[in-house]
Amino acid sequence: MIEAFKYTFVQNAVIGAVLASIACGIIGTIIVEKKLVMMSGGIAHSSFGGIGLGYYLSIEPIIGGLFFSIITSVGIVQIKRKTNVNSDTIIGIFWAIGMALGILFIALTPGYPPDMTSYLFGDILTISRWDVLFMLIMDTLLLFIISSLFHYWRAYLFDDEFSKIIGIPVRLYEYILFILIACVIVLLIKIVGIILVIALLTLPPAISKMFSESLKKMMILSVWLGIVFCITGFTISYLYDIPSGATIILVSGTFYFISIILGTENAILNKK
Repeated sequence: MIEAFKYTFVQNAVIGAVLASIACGIIGTIIVEKKLVMMSGGIAHSSFGGIGLGYYLSIEPIIGGLFFSIITSVGIVQIKRKTNVNSDTIIGIFWAIGMALGILFIALTPGYPPDMTSYLFGDILTISRWDVLFMLIMDTLLLFIISSLFHYWRAYLFDDEFSKIIGIPVRLYEYILFILIACVIVLLIKIVGIILVIALLTLPPAISKMFSESLKKMMILSVWLGIVFCITGFTISYLYDIPSGATIILVSGTFYFISIILGTENAILNKK
């Protein structure tokens, strides 16, 4: 495996996995604490419409996916605030429309239909230098936004009403959060794909929550767990020539269930 690092695509894969894990650990923690898992799934699947549009217009599909993701995230916030429609209903509608538009645009694209496997299920070896640069910019922006206003974010996450009372612009924070979620989801598509992206966003934070007492520690542990899962999954997939996205998720899921078992055993021992 060490010899493989001489190849540029392997270097891009490893760097991309680390950078994606940083964003995933931070935003994933917020998603888990704010109970936005289903909303993240809706944004991820709606991005397929933008990817299809990218192929149809002959532009970078990820740019189209990013555009659709941001539109979806802002749209969910707007409709949720201005109507009495249930959030799950709104998410389901965007989810279905995004997938339908993606299929339609791909069908209308001239020539042979593109292979969408890497976008649906992920292929870490397809990460390019452009993707790595995009991830680096996204991580830098994300770290700045979260760290510079960390105490305000913490208040917003755990108590909306209290945040309003002390003068935090809750609506602005909500828009920023949803846009950041959209950007991170698009960033993760190349790693694990649209279908599996929810798992990578939730499994590391879910595990870290069992062993962390504060939001900051939970984020840091989530980042490290994400790196371990991505690198381990990538190594296994490379050695045995199996799908990387699915392998990363299976590694993450295995660690999650092991953590539950260990946590249950510790609780039983403490009671005794």
